[in-house]
Amino acid sequence: MWEYTDKVKDHFINPRNVGEIQNPDAEAMTGSIVCGDALKLTLKINKSTEVIEDAKFQTFGCASAIASSSILTEMIKGKTLDEASKITNRDIALELGGLPEEKMHCSVMGMETLEKAINNYRGITTEEDEHDEGAIICKCFGVTDTKIKRAIRENNLKTVEEVIFYTKAGGGCGACKVKLEDILNEELAEMEREANNAPMTTVQKIKKIEEALERVINPMLKSDGGSCRLVDVDGNKVIIEFKGACSSCASSKNTLKGFVEPKIKELVSPELEVIGA
Repeated sequence: MWEYTDKVKDHFINPRNVGEIQNPDAEAMTGSIVCGDALKLTLKINKSTEVIEDAKFQTFGCASAIASSSILTEMIKGKTLDEASKITNRDIALELGGLPEEKMHCSVMGMETLEKAINNYRGITTEEDEHDEGAIICKCFGVTDTKIKRAIRENNLKTVEEVIFYTKAGGGCGACKVKLEDILNEELAEMEREANNAPMTTVQKIKKIEEALERVINPMLKSDGGSCRLVDVDGNKVIIEFKGACSSCASSKNTLKGFVEPKIKELVSPELEVIGA
């Protein structure tokens, strides 16, 4: 049986700000009732000051999910959007006096929903939103590799068990645990490399470039009937070949330097130069 703080119990039994703001200035929803947890957050925002004047929530889930959502609405009321955007899942858990490790995913759900609501208000579409938030790793709970990697980095997770607690991935049938271990090991290795300021190996560059092409770049190019593939990596030179409509497009050079190269610099390394095959 999990040990809950008095504050968690209070916010579960007497949740604050339950409901939905009519004609909200911002709203967002994360999770799924089918997967076990879901949160809808609606906000009233002063357009001249960007202060959150009111916040309400509707949560389907356990005691920790309800308590996390309730405390979140109290934490953000009266804050500007910039101030609210700095709230992390650990801040939510700490405000509750702590959460069982097995329930930390509830605080993550609150943080992600707030981020989405703020982005929606500002008209910001993130790469995660555009591309279905990455590849589904855990089919039981619909958890993507993007969310898993982010949880590992932001919470300094070291074990597969911790990944399960913070994301719910692997908490169902368990078939994805091998993939979770692979992602964890890769992310820990990358974090160590970054901490030591060590250069990427050619193999690491190739893997990250191909991931950037698959997840971000090609989905955008496919909307115009084209795509591109990695031909070779020579030091910091990345050789790309356009396919489909992009291969014969008169503006392919502009696409290469104006879109593909900046994205690869952003997602892989600013030191890379992209050239056509």
